[in-house]
This record gives sequence, C-alpha cells and structure tokens, in this order.
Amino acid sequence: MGLFDGLMGNASEVKVEDVKKEFGNLLIQNEKIEKAYKLIRDLFIFSNKRLILIDKQGMTGKKIEYHSIPYKNITHFSIETAGTFDLDAELKIWVSGMSEPIGKTFNKQLNIYDVHAVLANYVLTEK
Repeated sequence: MGLFDGLMGNASEVKVEDVKKEFGNLLIQNEKIEKAYKLIRDLFIFSNKRLILIDKQGMTGKKIEYHSIPYKNITHFSIETAGTFDLDAELKIWVSGMSEPIGKTFNKQLNIYDVHAVLANYVLTEK
C-alpha cells in the first residue's frame, strides 16, 4: 500500500503470515486467519470463526481496540462500487445490536467483489 493510498483511507490486502505473527495471540483454538485488509493503521481480519476489527487510536497508535464480531451476528452487508468520479468503493456491515453499519473504504486497486465474496462465504454458509 502506498503512502498516498494510506492517507486517502484506502484499504489493501495484507499477507496472512504477517497478520498471524502480530495478532495470533487473539485467536482461539482451531481458529485460522484467512484474509486481512489494512486501512492506514487499522486492520480487519477474516478468520474462519469471526471478523476481527483492529482500531489503532491516537497519534502514536499505542492504544488499540480489538472488536470481535461473530459471523452469526452480521445481519446484512452491502458494497457500493466505485463510480466514474468517485474512485473508492465501500463495504458496509450491519451487526445485530448496532444501529449504524461498520464501513470500510477500498480503492480501485483492490477488488471489492473479492472482499464481498469472502464475507458472504462466512455469513451465508451454515456452520
């Protein structure tokens, strides 16, 4: 991810191995990280059990919030594709008990349909 993309709030895919090294201590037994996307300093991780949102806060990013969302609690989700003048696409996720969706922005370099397919696979597949 380039500096310009990071400053503009665009997300990009991150290597699973790198995420495992840094955040493997968050996982439970038999949980595996399968996809991860970075948004400036923040991260959202798709595991085989849940969606983990990592929000680095403050100027230094030392304060970190780890938000865990079981896939069964995701009530619906949407994508808004990039247009001619709007170069960014957005993923919105609604979680039961929350009135506002969680939104993440992607640039055209990352295929929003791939992210949508990953989320759909976890949310819509009966376990």
